Amino acid sequence: MDFVTENRPETCSSLGLDCGTCIQRCALTTAAICPDLQPAGVQHIFFQLYASPGCHPMAHAFVRAYAEATMPSKPLVVAARASAAAAA
Repeated sequence: MDFVTENRPETCSSLGLDCGTCIQRCALTTAAICPDLQPAGVQHIFFQLYASPGCHPMAHAFVRAYAEATMPSKPLVVAARASAAAAA
């Protein structure tokens, strides 16, 4: 199977893959390789990887997953928990 020419939802589905998982994993990998892309660049990469029109509705999810993967961990949550623990 050639994923370059057969990268379509039907192909992935026949292999037991779902769009959400595929997009999430690919976005995480893209973020690890290219952590400083602007949203337009992320979207451009998506359309290069997923040329099938059937995949295009997942573009926003890919950009969102990329953004979440490149966000630093939430230090405010950690600080809030530390403050609450100290107050107790």
